[in-house]
Amino acid sequence: MEIHTDVVIVGTGVAGLFSVLNLPADKKILMITKSDLESSDSFLAQGGICVQRDDTDYDSYFEDTMKAGHYENRKESVDIMIRSSREIIKDLVGYGVEFETQDGEFLYTREGAHSKPRILFHEDITGKEITSKLLAQVKRLENVTIYEYTTMTDIIEDEGRCVGILAENEQGEYQIYADYTILASGGIGGRYQHSTNFPHLTGDALEISKKHGIRLEHLDYVQIHPTTLYSTKPGRRFLISESVRGEGAVLYNKNKERFVNELLPRDVVTQAIREQMKKDGTEYVWLSMEHIPTETILKHFPNIYQHCLEEGYDVTKEYIPVVPAQHYFMGGIWVDSDSRTSMEQLYAVGETSCNGVHGANRLASNSLLESLVFAKRAAKKIGQAYAARESEGITA
Repeated sequence: MEIHTDVVIVGTGVAGLFSVLNLPADKKILMITKSDLESSDSFLAQGGICVQRDDTDYDSYFEDTMKAGHYENRKESVDIMIRSSREIIKDLVGYGVEFETQDGEFLYTREGAHSKPRILFHEDITGKEITSKLLAQVKRLENVTIYEYTTMTDIIEDEGRCVGILAENEQGEYQIYADYTILASGGIGGRYQHSTNFPHLTGDALEISKKHGIRLEHLDYVQIHPTTLYSTKPGRRFLISESVRGEGAVLYNKNKERFVNELLPRDVVTQAIREQMKKDGTEYVWLSMEHIPTETILKHFPNIYQHCLEEGYDVTKEYIPVVPAQHYFMGGIWVDSDSRTSMEQLYAVGETSCNGVHGANRLASNSLLESLVFAKRAAKKIGQAYAARESEGITA
């Protein structure tokens, strides 16, 4: 089957959805997703979304991001992300996203490697709040078509340019031709035995890019999250958000002794946990929320509380076993500051792209912000390209 559209977007997480909302409204857009609409990692994000609180926060936010990334971050990208953050939050609130407030002002929480609280949140389901509200907005658009359970199998290349994608689903195979293609297909967690990601996220766009000689970057930069709920069951690991530690949760060894500063960067805490498990001869360490008031747990972390309860742990009364698991991919398809790949007319946004913001290790709660900032930039760049073509009288 042959389909012609203006823009095709692979992926329906926050990066794909925000791209749509910032593309010209008169363009025909086709989105595909490998599973159902709610099975993107964006829905799973718990902790929150970072924002530059005010002008005095810029330097410390920049330094926190660089330090967590071992100073391997692309400075230009970090600068763009931070300076765009207030505008992005304003956009989200305009789309109906609700963040926790107190006396009419935003309430901020803190996570590991942040020098101060600068994270906006909605209970412990911030990703679901943002993604579901953006999805609702996109569903209202008459110029957008979405195919679920549809997998990209290749891109269509013509004289070094991307002119669309090949895809397949139960109905058959598709040749989807488009002026512009945006890859927003998520991470690589499906390749790991223990991951917080959905299992269908297997880095398809990376394999396809490799085949076409599209530039990739830092494929070894994989982040392990220090605290996921220990389980012997197969499947995705349940994340225990870093903001739990930001609110005062502590890590204990088998003798119920603290062994690490819980607010160090993720890779440092992960390493400390692994060393402790080896020393103790255990498959997990303990996480205790004893220093967090029960009221705070129930209000800020209701989803974590409920899930742990279902697994047999009451976090208001007992410790829970936690273990590190694959969580996030900092490498990916190389893009410039407007999310353009090394192939003409092909863009990449979100976790599948690498614009250098995160360096070698992502700072907590920068993922949603980074995805949104650079998805908007991709969409605006495509909009500018269309405007330039139309002013020159080019219609196809």
